[in-house]
Amino acid sequence: MSPRIVSTLASLALGLALLLAPVAAAQPQNPLLPLVDAAAERLQIADPVAAAKLHDGGLIQDPVREQQVLDTVAEEARTHRIDPAYVTTAFRNQIDATVAVEYARLAGWKLDPATAPADAPDLAASRATIDALNREMVAEMAGQWPALHAPSCRTDLSVATDAVAQARGLDDLYRQALGFATRSYCP
Repeated sequence: MSPRIVSTLASLALGLALLLAPVAAAQPQNPLLPLVDAAAERLQIADPVAAAKLHDGGLIQDPVREQQVLDTVAEEARTHRIDPAYVTTAFRNQIDATVAVEYARLAGWKLDPATAPADAPDLAASRATIDALNREMVAEMAGQWPALHAPSCRTDLSVATDAVAQARGLDDLYRQALGFATRSYCP
C-alpha cells in the first residue's frame, strides 16, 4: 500500500477515534460501531484495488477470489459457532458494495483521466488487509451476535452507520455502499 494511502487511513482512524470519544463518554457504546467501522474500512480499500486494476487491466469482478472469501468467512463463522449462511450473506453484500464502488471509480477515471491515480498500489497488500478485516468482522459478528438479533439492532445499526460515515468523511457513494454492505446485519 502506498505511503499516501497508509497516511490517509491512519488519519481516518485518528479522526474516528477523536469524533467518537465524546460520544462514548456521553452514552453507552453502540455495540455495532466496531463492526460497521470495519465494514467501512474494508469498503474504502475499493479505491486502491480499483487503481491497481486500472493499471494492470484486471477485471473488477473476480468470482474465484469472491468464492474464496465467502468460503473462508463461512469457515470462520463455524469456528465462532455462528450461522455461516448469515455471515456469507453479509459478506456477499459487502463484496457487491465494493465491486460497485470499484466500477464507479473506474468510470470516473475514464471520464476524467486527470483524476486517475498515477501509480498502481500493490493488489496483494490490499487483499491481505481485506483478509484481516474479514476475520475482524466475523469475530465482531460473533461477539455481537445478541445485539445483531435484538429488537434494537436496526436503530443501533442506523446510529453506527451515521457515526462511522461522518467520522470517516464518507462521500455519497461510500455512504450508499456502506448501507448496502450492512443491509442484512439485522435479520
